[in-house]
Parts: sequence; C-alpha cells; structure tokens
Amino acid sequence: MMGDAFKALSDPTRRKILELLSEGELTAGEIAAHFEMAKPSVSHHLSVLKSAGLVTDERQGQNIVYCLNLTVFQEVLKWFYDFGFVKEERDDEE
Repeated sequence: MMGDAFKALSDPTRRKILELLSEGELTAGEIAAHFEMAKPSVSHHLSVLKSAGLVTDERQGQNIVYCLNLTVFQEVLKWFYDFGFVKEERDDEE
C-alpha cells in the first residue's frame, strides 16, 4: 500500500486534490471545478487516490463526497521520519 501512496503522490494534480480535501470534504464536481480538465480525468485521479488509500468516498444522496484518509497520511509521514532518522544514524557513524 505504501508504494501505491507514493505513486499517487507523485502526480501534481493528485497532490492539489489532496490540498483541496485538507480543507474539508468535497464532491467530485466541486473538485473538478478547480481544474481545467475533463471530469473523467478528475475521476481517474480520484480513483488512484482512493486505491492508494489516501482518500475515502461516501455516497450522500446523488453525490459522492471525498475526504482525506488521515491514517494513511500518518503512515507515510512515519515512513519519512523513520527514513530520515536511519539516514542520520548512518551519517553519524561515518
């Protein structure tokens, strides 16, 4: 799952979607309004983010509402922290 998260985070459009969702949940249409691309392209990016576990979706009436999955973000941040910590230890040994 961590590899999927990094792959999803590698795309600037998906990072922008995550920034938008950091301010609260949004529908696919509300997200699409921030981009100059076809709605199917936005849906594809949302699908990649959902597959990576970075966002969750919930049907509310006729809309699907997306929000951040903070648990996965915590795992990614922990990985960065652990990676940096291990690297510092190796640098100290040299």
